[in-house]
Amino acid sequence: MEFEKFKEVRELFCLKHPEVTEGKMMSSPAIHYKNKVFAFFSKKEKMVFKLGKGYPLEEQDFELSEFNPFKTKKPLAGWYEVDFEYHEKWEKLAHKALELIKSN
Repeated sequence: MEFEKFKEVRELFCLKHPEVTEGKMMSSPAIHYKNKVFAFFSKKEKMVFKLGKGYPLEEQDFELSEFNPFKTKKPLAGWYEVDFEYHEKWEKLAHKALELIKSN
């Protein structure tokens, strides 16, 4: 069910934005803008977004945490993961991630 929701979001973005394509991030299914990843579906079955280093975690009304695929390293700077429990936020966060990557 989680992956189905991710695929729904990815399909929507690919249809709405000609520069957005399907791709991979660390062997996980991802969403690309001009070959740069801005969101993907992690092995922990969460959606992960590139929202930037200064993203205001404390201002969110849902659980958003830094993405850390490593056992001994720090989290990936600017990447945040969101549980399926908050899947209604996934599309909005993907929009924010897309806008960020477009502006860089």
